[in-house]
Amino acid sequence: MAGRMEGKVAFITGAARGQGRSHAIRLAEEGADIIAVDICRNIDTVTPYYPLATEDELAETAKAVEALDRRIVTKVADVRDLDALQAAFDDGVSQLGRIDTVVANAGIATYGKAWELSAEQWKDMIDVNLTGVFHTAKVAIPTMIEADRGGSIMFTSSIGGLKGIQHVAHYVAAKHGIVGLMRTLANELGPHSIRVNTIHPTNVDTIMIQNPGTYAMFSPGDPEPSQEKAMPGFMSLNTLPVPWIESLDISNAVLFLASDEGRYITGVTLPVDAGAYVK
Repeated sequence: MAGRMEGKVAFITGAARGQGRSHAIRLAEEGADIIAVDICRNIDTVTPYYPLATEDELAETAKAVEALDRRIVTKVADVRDLDALQAAFDDGVSQLGRIDTVVANAGIATYGKAWELSAEQWKDMIDVNLTGVFHTAKVAIPTMIEADRGGSIMFTSSIGGLKGIQHVAHYVAAKHGIVGLMRTLANELGPHSIRVNTIHPTNVDTIMIQNPGTYAMFSPGDPEPSQEKAMPGFMSLNTLPVPWIESLDISNAVLFLASDEGRYITGVTLPVDAGAYVK
């Protein structure tokens, strides 16, 4: 069924590349216009592992959406900065006229044993992956309530939002935290017909896992970690015989929850995880 998002507008954070770009394209393919936000600069605790997105990459997202004959408003904003995020959201709504779907996708990953994490690593993780998700919901909810058309809000969690994973305690804490936020918002916003859910991917084939830090996590003690050496660890995580899934797999879940097909689904923790949670 084509056109499942016809006439709707989606607000997506972390939209310059990876899952965020994939979500923007997939929703645009089904008729949505997009408000796309990304930080487009590095965070010091993350760059030892991988670089964050750039303005050029955000522009590539815009080109991909426009190639589908959909409108897109792109803004550089840090989800940790509530005022900047509110301004980006408000400008997007003023140009596109409405908001129907919110996808709080922006996130970071860093690594270390829990007691060895620096204060800066912990703070950046919680500020981006938990507070940033709260900010994303906060800037959009009043407009959604006022419009009185219902809508769908999604938070990108992780299998780490459902169980403990070694070497990423700060990440797991943040991803568990947004599940609690989701469940509370689902109850608070239900009377307004606004649905709130979390999506829980296993490893997704993006730069967030394709980097030496992740390889080292799956091959501890190796002085020269590589994808090849980490592959047994990647494979061991999932029940299905795959090392990771694709961004499109998550985007299809986003589309389902955003569309009328998911109109009675709220308060749900939806795994898209190749069976990682049950293993």
